[in-house]
Amino acid sequence: MAESDPIKFQRALKGAPYPTDREKLVEVAKKNKAGNDVVDKLSHLPDSKYETPADVQKAVFGSE
Repeated sequence: MAESDPIKFQRALKGAPYPTDREKLVEVAKKNKAGNDVVDKLSHLPDSKYETPADVQKAVFGSE
């Protein structure tokens, strides 16, 4: 799989309400027609609250 792109995640999560959780992030990404790679990565995040977009970025890219 190609390396994840932070810009793709920002676009995929446009309009996401914060604080939010993994389920809502996946829902927003699907509504924004994100690619399967982005949706898959989001669906495997820890099931916790994300207070800001920066929290999501850290969760996605901090573990790579």
